[in-house]
Amino acid sequence: MKEHTCIFCKLANGEIPTKSIYEDGDFKVILDVSPATKGHVLILPKEHYADFYDLPDRLAGKAMQLAKQLAIHMKEKLDFDGLNLIQNNGVTAGQTVFHYHLHLIPRYEDDQQNISWKPGTSTEEELSSLMKLLEY
Repeated sequence: MKEHTCIFCKLANGEIPTKSIYEDGDFKVILDVSPATKGHVLILPKEHYADFYDLPDRLAGKAMQLAKQLAIHMKEKLDFDGLNLIQNNGVTAGQTVFHYHLHLIPRYEDDQQNISWKPGTSTEEELSSLMKLLEY
């Protein structure tokens, strides 16, 4: 189902013009209008899903397969040095548009982007406790 107020629903379904590089029945892939680097694209499902938790398993898998195929194609065309896949869930994680989307951000030597985090520390006891808590 589409959300009539969601800008990404409108982008994914052609209600707002985009620079699209790929489209199928489930997804539209568009150039980001505020790119982190040259070639930055967004994979958008055509149906509205607020975030990764909301996205059906079938589409989660398809999004990653599509990301891999696009990454290979983009690498051939743009000859970048690396690639970030970024997908934020929740305000605290940096999500600003609440429609699932996956960023593919080509990385170039000296592109002045800094997509990283400060590594923390943990004790052996903390890791063991977390391992027991999170075992699936």
